[in-house]
Amino acid sequence: MNDTQISDNKDSNQRLLQLGWSPYFQAQLDSSPSADGTPARVVGVGKNLFRVRDGQKERLASLAGRLRYASGGSYPVTGDWVLLTDSVICRVLERKNSLSRGASGAHQKAEALPQKEQLLAANLDNVFIVSGLDRDFNLRRIERYLTLVYNCGLRPVIILTKADLHQEPEFCANEVENIACGVPIHLVSAADDEGLTGLGQYLGCGQTTTLIGSSGAGKSTLVNRLCGEPVQLTAAVSEQVGKGRHTTTSRDLFMVPQGGMIIDNPGIREIAFWDGESGLSAAFPDIERLAVHCRFRDCSHLHEPGCHVREAVARGELAAERLANYEKMKREQDYLAQRQNKSADRVEKERWKDVAQKIKAIKKSWK
Repeated sequence: MNDTQISDNKDSNQRLLQLGWSPYFQAQLDSSPSADGTPARVVGVGKNLFRVRDGQKERLASLAGRLRYASGGSYPVTGDWVLLTDSVICRVLERKNSLSRGASGAHQKAEALPQKEQLLAANLDNVFIVSGLDRDFNLRRIERYLTLVYNCGLRPVIILTKADLHQEPEFCANEVENIACGVPIHLVSAADDEGLTGLGQYLGCGQTTTLIGSSGAGKSTLVNRLCGEPVQLTAAVSEQVGKGRHTTTSRDLFMVPQGGMIIDNPGIREIAFWDGESGLSAAFPDIERLAVHCRFRDCSHLHEPGCHVREAVARGELAAERLANYEKMKREQDYLAQRQNKSADRVEKERWKDVAQKIKAIKKSWK
């Protein structure tokens, strides 16, 4: 290898690092000597094609047939790292993490909880929860977003947009601070760039951040301002119904001047959960701390005597609405966990039933 080739490899590796490449992904290649292909990151997902960037150029790629219908999360999403052979994605590298929710359509009914997982983005460093200080502002919804992000093991950052449209934006920020224990909160205004300055710490070289929030919360406007140019379409909130319009219809990854990347998401109408390992505990640490002192370990905080949580509500130390939201999400996640366990048991039974039928057929062939 001559000096020119060595220099080209160094430049290529540096460009991959700027896209978020890390030892985590390199180790997957090193552990598979037979792995062949060019590393690239998915920056956009279409109906049958993917936009990928390999550090040198952006191109369109198709998916290898064996991956198209594969199970186990092999279908690429925005933010994934893949291996390319020519312009074909032949492998999706194992994700460092992912942001997912229950696929929409449940309408918040326990008997109609999501039937499958919907991956929104992969390999993230931060998640911006965007809420506008207009009709979109809702503390209970922010609590649900926090739980969703914590369920995925990700780091939330709350962005309160349209601060210039509210008479007391600091009051709203204080309200959010009371329910978002220890989560960074940033006020952003369309009138100036002061609020944007504080977001630079999440957008450094190689860092990837995604945005989630309702339609009309100002996500696409925020993306345009962070990118320094209009990369996303925007639209005004409907005055008739006070709701945002879906101007973002795909999930795309954009480079920002600070060197990092940001992924915009279409507005979320149903904040449905899929995984519920530790989200509630992280989003409601105050209730979890109070529950430790309840008389009964399995206290439901509804009617049991000696409930320290209800006592805190009576004393005004805990908002009744916050407790009600916590209990609602706990019921959802408990129900979801039970159903998923039942589904796993059903899959196992069906697998052994299939094995038994094959054994029976073999024995019959011996006669």
